[in-house]
Amino acid sequence: MKSSDVRRKYIEFFKARGHVEIPSAPLVPENDSTTLFTSSGMQPLVPYLLGESHPLGKRLVNSQKSFRAGDIEEVGDNRHTTFFEMLGNWSFGDYFKKEQLPWIWEFLTKELHLPKEKLYVSVFEGNKDVPKDEESAGIWKKLGIPDSRLFYYGVDKNWWSRSGEPDKMPAGEPGGPDSEVFFDFEKPIHDGCHPNCNCGRFLEIANSVFMQYQKQKDGSIVELPNKNVDFGGGLERLTAATNNDPDVFNIDIFFGAKKLLKEDKKNVRVVLDHVRAAMFIIDAGVLPSNKTQGYILRRLIRRAAVHSKATLQVLNEFIQFYGLPSSEQISKIFSDELTRFDAVLEKGMKMVGNVPPFDLFQTYGFPPEIIQELFKQKGLNFDKYDFEEKFKTHQNLSRTAAAGMFKGGLADQSEQTVKLHTTHHLLLASLQKIVDPSIKQRGSNITAERLRMDFNFERKLTPEEIKKIETLVNEKIKENLKVSRVEMTREEAEKIGAQMEFGHKYPDRVSVYFVGPASPAGGPKEEYFSAEFCGGPHVSFTGAIGRFTIMKEESAGAGIRRIYAGISTDETSKPNPESLSTKTGD
Repeated sequence: MKSSDVRRKYIEFFKARGHVEIPSAPLVPENDSTTLFTSSGMQPLVPYLLGESHPLGKRLVNSQKSFRAGDIEEVGDNRHTTFFEMLGNWSFGDYFKKEQLPWIWEFLTKELHLPKEKLYVSVFEGNKDVPKDEESAGIWKKLGIPDSRLFYYGVDKNWWSRSGEPDKMPAGEPGGPDSEVFFDFEKPIHDGCHPNCNCGRFLEIANSVFMQYQKQKDGSIVELPNKNVDFGGGLERLTAATNNDPDVFNIDIFFGAKKLLKEDKKNVRVVLDHVRAAMFIIDAGVLPSNKTQGYILRRLIRRAAVHSKATLQVLNEFIQFYGLPSSEQISKIFSDELTRFDAVLEKGMKMVGNVPPFDLFQTYGFPPEIIQELFKQKGLNFDKYDFEEKFKTHQNLSRTAAAGMFKGGLADQSEQTVKLHTTHHLLLASLQKIVDPSIKQRGSNITAERLRMDFNFERKLTPEEIKKIETLVNEKIKENLKVSRVEMTREEAEKIGAQMEFGHKYPDRVSVYFVGPASPAGGPKEEYFSAEFCGGPHVSFTGAIGRFTIMKEESAGAGIRRIYAGISTDETSKPNPESLSTKTGD
């Protein structure tokens, strides 16, 4: 089956069951300093899983473009990819286990025609704090799953909360058991094999998370009155299962590009994955650099380039397959980075034998197998054990960093970041009122130290304009304006002049945040100071923000200007400009 068929069938299946389709959120999250990339369909929806009402209702479905930097070193086997599409459906206090599990079973067996006897399931075995998930187990048994294909696992495999295991959950945090579905490829066969075995026989294709508990102040865990469902299934893995092929790189997405490569199987997988991921990251507006998302992009391109000389041709195949409109720009950025890497590669080759082997990996981006081969060619000693120990340490640090950055999106941010989020709205409105009403936001990033806003404008702002903008923002802060959220149709929001994020696709019903008296649909714009399409969160009144200061204004490209700004708690203190050099979020 083609990946497009799997995606279409899934969306149609859940739309027929009362779900509203929502667009894929940006691959690079806006206004979220805790994570470099969107890594799951659930990530942008955390505020709604935590209780906020979604403007489109209680049942949602989508296919989310996702990227996980922590898996870069894992790529090369038949199942790991850094970029993937996550098919997801959600229930916010609506249906629960008795609807979700039969629906997933029906989708897998009737829509995708997966053989029932090849499907294994897992449920939570329980612990001292939370009982065994007998309800899910009972539902699976009623659906025909025998005990021989039903497995129980602990908190490390079948429990989800933002903090991990129940013992690590703070008071007030929700969590719950999950139930996974695995596809059995029947090989290899060995003693002690089970669905979570790493031998390659089983592939996880579906996971339903049931958020039904909440940690209390006394440490106990009690049932939530309103329970949520969060489902995720990898498109590439589901497609591989429909083809009864454990190698996700054999699905239609990779057909054309794979024909261009003559390298060994592991290297081919690295090239295919990294080039595709780099393409989508560039399409999300990221440029290669030595910081944050740009560093990850640079690493992907260079790692692929070491494995193959055909990366640009592979890129063009993917561009054609996905039909991306910004194809020329993507190709140019990719090609320019390859040219830069040629110089680095030449320098790195001269360093073989003059620096420790691991430095070639960490500094020049040479893959381990290439380093070993280069040392062999030059007749040099390669301490494989020492290299592997350093490599394992590097992997663990990478995974820890990647996992630690995501703590639930803006709903889980510090008080300072929430204040800066509201300040961001005040800044955009002030730019439009003082400089040019046609100014639109073209990008943003918020950390606990500062905010960054990119906007369309052809020239440098004058010192007088910057001073006027600062003054207006601070006036609105002192006025202690009310900040309110109103749900309305997209058409109504557009009529009242609510600001939209550039390039973002919005559903038919949206959430609009107002600073100043909220304008009813069709009401006069003068009733509010700022109105933006936004998911929040924000301060309740602007007086909580503090003193606003513009720290820097510069060019961010042709026709794009960039402002860095911060807030402080009183008139005598100012934001620290040094935060720009270490945490720019670019």
